[in-house]
Amino acid sequence: MKKIKLFLLSVFLCLVLAGCNSIDKPESVYVPVDYTEEDAIRDQIEYVVKLSEKDTVRSLWRAKVLLDNTPENSATFDIYEKCCEKSVLEMNKKIEEKDFFSALKIAKSLEAVSCSAKGMKMSVSQIEAEAYKSVPGKKKSSGSKENVSSLISGTVTVFVDKGIKIKRGVGYADSVLGSGFFISKDGYIITNHHVIEDMVNKKYEGYSRLYIKLADDPDTRIPAKVIGYDSTVDLALIKTEVEAPYVFSLGSSSQLSVGDKIYAIGSPLGLERTLTSGIISSTDRNLFSAGTVFQIDAAVNSGNSGGPLVDEFGRVQAVVFAGVAHYQGLNFAIPVEYLKSELPFLYAGGERKHPWIGAYGKTKRLPGASSKKEGVSVLYCLPGESADLVGIKENDTIVEISGMKVYSLDEFHSAMMSLESNIIVKVKVVGEDGEEKEKLVYLATRPSSPGYEVFRHDDLTNALYPMLGMRLTNTSTMNKKQYVITKIIKGSIADETGFSENDPIVVHDISFSEDNEGAIFTIYAKKRKNGFLDVNLRVPASMDTSNYF
Repeated sequence: MKKIKLFLLSVFLCLVLAGCNSIDKPESVYVPVDYTEEDAIRDQIEYVVKLSEKDTVRSLWRAKVLLDNTPENSATFDIYEKCCEKSVLEMNKKIEEKDFFSALKIAKSLEAVSCSAKGMKMSVSQIEAEAYKSVPGKKKSSGSKENVSSLISGTVTVFVDKGIKIKRGVGYADSVLGSGFFISKDGYIITNHHVIEDMVNKKYEGYSRLYIKLADDPDTRIPAKVIGYDSTVDLALIKTEVEAPYVFSLGSSSQLSVGDKIYAIGSPLGLERTLTSGIISSTDRNLFSAGTVFQIDAAVNSGNSGGPLVDEFGRVQAVVFAGVAHYQGLNFAIPVEYLKSELPFLYAGGERKHPWIGAYGKTKRLPGASSKKEGVSVLYCLPGESADLVGIKENDTIVEISGMKVYSLDEFHSAMMSLESNIIVKVKVVGEDGEEKEKLVYLATRPSSPGYEVFRHDDLTNALYPMLGMRLTNTSTMNKKQYVITKIIKGSIADETGFSENDPIVVHDISFSEDNEGAIFTIYAKKRKNGFLDVNLRVPASMDTSNYF
């Protein structure tokens, strides 16, 4: 079972520092386009033409952005029309190839930018029906309690054989054990990504073979293959050529609340047919960058990963994925809503790529314990990314995406979970003046370390705002590392570390881990909260949090 890394421990232990990165300036900073200049417009048209040769949807979006900023220019209208026509042709080609998932992405994008439907072989709803008609996991619950033995027979032990490991001259069997459960009669099984990671990790060069063992026949290894996987939410879909003895129905996480009874089924330490019980301890633990997960107190151990968490009616309400070593009763599970959103992408095959618009923010709400949530407050937009290019500004509030209302950051992430990358969607934002506007954003692929991308592509005075929660102003022309803090995000790392506005600081160094997922900031400061005493700090930070979207 995958172990949860406590935040500070993970940053310090995994930071095998890869040397000191220059903090004088980023690799590149996006320069906004001046749409009043003819040369700039010509350059943008040339860019769109080149982009259309390799990325149909993105070129369509950039052509639309260009047209919206130069509505009276006939040349930009012409290039937009050409991008529409090319997108329709590409979509029709995907339909002919029976690649309905790819066709659907283009169709949704055409609909978002209001391109003419002329020449389209199928409507968006028709393509969607074709794309999703064979997706497993559609069994409906009977509404009555299921027999426990039937539930257990629908689970499997997932076994990754990695051959022999040599340690001190002695060979040991090397394997990974996990759990899984059937979601279709024809052998589709859900498990965790980390259980089958060696099967899909391109950096892994060793031997690996995937098998499952049925609960009713633990002595027989049955070959299986990975269909799709998602490392972000730790889910994977695998397939075996057997008829499932029992197929689980998927519930709805809205049916559960804190204190409700749940049951975990799996193979802890390889002990098949193990059932344990407990309650939902919390429904909103922030352990994923993509959203919140359940905390449970049911006994789970190594080998339970990927097993179902069911309610009293036998409906899957979550997928067990992790626990904290040496802390009994502190375990976690992935809500079934994530699984239901992910299934079409897992079934499409390969790695699921999550989308983002290149922004950072928090849930907007008025002060007070029971205050109403109003949407997602945008605190930062990465220069040159989608949100920035379409004019979403700091302090704008996102209230809707792709027709789905969002009242909090969690709801925004849930909405994004159902969306593909490389599509165009409509986003509604409310400005500081209260005016509601509709923006067309392109959903790019979310980087593994958004904070590192911010560091690479923005000036440090702005970059530390999402990275640490402090906005800076340079105070010396002689020392480019000398700043004063002009703004602090409440609840951020900077706030929790005791920094305040108007504190003078010197950023001596920023060191990243080898995978760029963590960083340590070496800072000299005179903190007001410490009576302006000199202090040298090493501040750790994760480069990927749920605040990036």
